[in-house]
Amino acid sequence: MVVEVDGLTTQAKYYKPLIYEFFRKAWRGARPATGSLATRQTFDSSPPWGGDGGEFAVEIRMEYVGEPPWLDLDNLAKAILDAIKGYAFHDDAQVARLLVERVPGERERIVVAVTRLSERP
Repeated sequence: MVVEVDGLTTQAKYYKPLIYEFFRKAWRGARPATGSLATRQTFDSSPPWGGDGGEFAVEIRMEYVGEPPWLDLDNLAKAILDAIKGYAFHDDAQVARLLVERVPGERERIVVAVTRLSERP
């Protein structure tokens, strides 16, 4: 699953309600409708966690133009994980790998990618 949010704010607390509202309004059973809060999203036909648990990798990339925004990435990660919990995975305790980075980009946005990890030995 990939969700992109156009625009940046230095207040991580705004991302949680923004993304949560997107899922609340756009999620229709197993498939979301198109929404305006997140500009592009891709989903399988069902939530990745499928209800049977498993572990996930989450990558959060903040892309900025010009000077990097003054924002604690750990706060951004917490807000986003809280917002996608229940949609991308059942519980954030299932996140076995987390990458959060701030990189220069062509436009300001947040990109969140969630993938299911294969079963570990």
